[in-house]
Amino acid sequence: MTIARSRQISLADTPYYHVVSRCVRRAFLCGQDDHSGQSYEHRRQWVADKLDQLSQVFAIGICAYAVMSNHYHLVLKVQADIAHEWSEREVAERWARLFQWPLLVRRWHQGETLITPERDVVHQLIAQWRERLYSISWLVRLLNESLARQANQEDGCKGHFWEGRFKSQALLTESALLACRPMWTSIPFERVSLTRQRRVTTPVSGSG
Repeated sequence: MTIARSRQISLADTPYYHVVSRCVRRAFLCGQDDHSGQSYEHRRQWVADKLDQLSQVFAIGICAYAVMSNHYHLVLKVQADIAHEWSEREVAERWARLFQWPLLVRRWHQGETLITPERDVVHQLIAQWRERLYSISWLVRLLNESLARQANQEDGCKGHFWEGRFKSQALLTESALLACRPMWTSIPFERVSLTRQRRVTTPVSGSG
């Protein structure tokens, strides 16, 4: 039976999660199609570039990721405490890097005088955006939507590129976090170190 996403992600228990998202059957995320001979290796960089962009906006640390032929793995650390330290202005400016503001928020940001009901709407919107900026579901949604658009455009097709839902597993202990290690050592991957100011990517060699 499908488990609600809210029950799969509980920040009270752990900030660490292992996420897997798979393409629909016969779709290629990277690698080479042995039947046609077409290479999709360049799509690996699409994943890296989009993760780079999102990591600079979200309060979610990307501890590690691996891109396979038809799926990817992420190990994430949700940093809700950092998101709650952001001012309303910073939250709004981060959100603007993903979506356009409503007119009311633009007026607020420009310092225009708003009546109380208008200010209440702005505060409610920013509170909602703050929560989304440390939401795994929102990060994966934006990553997958971007990759699907690029892949469908390149393939000259429409329709679903991803399976309906991504899978997430809470990493409740240090041993659970370390248990992901065999997966990373069997394939090339990159470990990402994040700060609020910048992102540093350290390549790590796999055995495969």
